[in-house]
Parts: sequence; C-alpha cells; structure tokens
Amino acid sequence: MKNSSYCAFLRGVNVKGTNMKMAEVCAVFEKAGMKNVSSVLASGNILFSSEKDKKELKTLLEKAMSEHFNYEAFLFIKDKSEVENTFSNNPFSVDADFHIYGFAGIDGIEKVLMGEFEKSGKATGEDAKIVSDNFYWKVPKGNTLGSEFGKILGNKKLKDTFTSRNLNTFEKVFKKI
Repeated sequence: MKNSSYCAFLRGVNVKGTNMKMAEVCAVFEKAGMKNVSSVLASGNILFSSEKDKKELKTLLEKAMSEHFNYEAFLFIKDKSEVENTFSNNPFSVDADFHIYGFAGIDGIEKVLMGEFEKSGKATGEDAKIVSDNFYWKVPKGNTLGSEFGKILGNKKLKDTFTSRNLNTFEKVFKKI
C-alpha cells in the first residue's frame, strides 16, 4: 500500500488555555509513525503521509495527542483531494469586510451545521452554503465569535464533530500538501 498525503486539522489548539508548540505536535505525529510531518500556521494544521486509512489515523492520532498533551484531543483528517475540494468550491466572493470559513468534520456535519445556522440570528451579510458536502460560512469581520452561529460553534456538545478554518488557511494547506 502506498503512502497518502493528509492534513490533520486539530480542534481547539492555542485557544482557551490549550497551548502547544507545533514542533512538539509534529514530534508526536512522528512518534506515532507518520512520515513527512510538518505544520502550517500555529492553529493545528499538521501535514503528514501514512499508509493507514483516515479512520485508523484519527483514532491513533487522537490517542497519541491526548496522552502526550494531557487533554481530550479531537482532530479531523482530510486527504489532498478533500483539501482541494474545500478550497476550490468556496461559493462566496472574496470581500475585505468578511471572513469565509470552511469546515472539517464527521460525515454529515454539513447538514447539522446548516440546521444550526438556519435557526440562528444573522448579522448583515452573514451567510452559509453547502457545496460538495462542505459547509461554508461567511461572517462580517469582527463578528466571528459574537454572532449567534459563532457561539453555537463553541458548543461543547459539538466539539467532537468538526473544526473550522478560515479559507485562507485551507489555501495555505492546499499549496503545501
């Protein structure tokens, strides 16, 4: 079996007291048997290659991260084509006044997120769309954490189901994977 390239998107890294150096995270991945390990930005985006499948990798790497850093780790793995899909299918036009987020998560999470978005109050111009099983969220800059939907994203009952990244991060990951 050949090695495949992946990106692990870690949830809750370097926010709310969960601080870790990316070099140390990369070392944990290497110790767990991953090859060609590197990080993109300080927000928990770890590139690596492995012969294992995504489900096996998720279990193995969450356990390794949880044990090493003594916290409950959640990560979501996308292969190169999935990262490209998320980056290239962005349905929103770039606008300097807005952030656009893509999501990585469990199967079907885009429908859960859309349901939550549709129930929440919206800021002017705030929007969400599903394209190719990916959930995208456009929110005015400065409103990410303050919007009703932004508060839902921090809900503890959803912490093991997804993580989000600015589309600029997906672009950086795509260019390096």
